[in-house]
Amino acid sequence: MNKHFLWAAFPLLLACQPTVQVQAPDKPIEINLNVKIEHHIKVEMQKDIRTAMKKNPDIF
Repeated sequence: MNKHFLWAAFPLLLACQPTVQVQAPDKPIEINLNVKIEHHIKVEMQKDIRTAMKKNPDIF
């Protein structure tokens, strides 16, 4: 290749550098969470506690 062509093309290659721009959006970011929370509580009582509750229903 011709040396003069490379020197002439060099400034053009420098001018074609990519640029990255970061800009905040105009509207606020909205996040919709459609979440269903379920919980199950399992209570197991010992036999003597069940017997005490049957004898004294007003204990609790």
